[in-house]
Amino acid sequence: MAKWDAVLSDRDREVFAASGFGKRGGYGKRPVVIVVDVNINFIGDKPEPILDSIKRWRHSCGQEGWDAVQCTKTLLDAARGKGIPVIYSTGQKPRHDGFDAGRWADKNARSDEEVANDQSNGNRIPDMIAPQPCDIVIEKLKPSAFFGTALAGFLVDLKADSVIVCGTTTSGCVRATVVDAFSYNFRVSVVEDCSFDRGQASHLVSLFDMNEKYADVVDLRDALAYIDGLPDDLFADSRLFPGSGRQGG
Repeated sequence: MAKWDAVLSDRDREVFAASGFGKRGGYGKRPVVIVVDVNINFIGDKPEPILDSIKRWRHSCGQEGWDAVQCTKTLLDAARGKGIPVIYSTGQKPRHDGFDAGRWADKNARSDEEVANDQSNGNRIPDMIAPQPCDIVIEKLKPSAFFGTALAGFLVDLKADSVIVCGTTTSGCVRATVVDAFSYNFRVSVVEDCSFDRGQASHLVSLFDMNEKYADVVDLRDALAYIDGLPDDLFADSRLFPGSGRQGG
C-alpha cells in the first residue's frame, strides 16, 4: 500500500481505479535532477521539531526536511556519479520594500519576516547538498521553478526528455514545478524520500494527486537503480561537463 492510501476514502479509491488514472509512465532516457527550494528557509538552521523551528523560520518543515536532505544527498551523489545534470531552485533575495512578495504577502501574517530572515541567508542551500561548480542554480519568486526563469531553456539545451524532481513543499513548489514539467511534455518522476512538506496531510494527498495524473512517485531505491543503469557518458556532449561526461560524487 502507498503511504497516501490511509488518507483516501473508499469512494476515492474506487473512482480513481475505475477512471484509469495512476498508470506508471516510466523514466526517460536523458534525465535531469531538479531540487526544488531545499534551503534554510524550509528546513531551519538546525534539525529540530517543526513547531520549534517555525518560531524562527516560518517556512520551515523541521526534522522531516533534514531527513529528506540526507536522502537527497544520496540521490545527488548517484546522479553526479553518472554525470547527470543537477538544477536547483531557491528563493530570490527579497526587495527591502517587500514589493516583489506579490500575493505571498496577502496569504501569510508573518510575511514581514521575509526581509529580516534574508539577513541570515535563508535562501542558502545547506552545505550537505551544496551546489557544485557544474550545477545550475535558479532563483525564483513564484512556486514553479519554471515560472519567470530560464529552466525550460536549460532543459532544451541539455536535450533532456525527463526530470527527476525532489524538494519542498510537496503541495506547493514541488507540485507546481511537476505540473509545469508535465505541461512541457517532460516525463516526470518525484522521489518520495527526498520530498517533504510542513503539512502531513497535504504531503500525502499531493503525492497521490501527482502520481495519479502528472508524475511517477518513486522511492529512493527505485530512482537509484534507474540511475545506476544509465550510460556513464549520457551528457558527454554537454557544456556543463567540459572534457568529460562524468562527475565524481
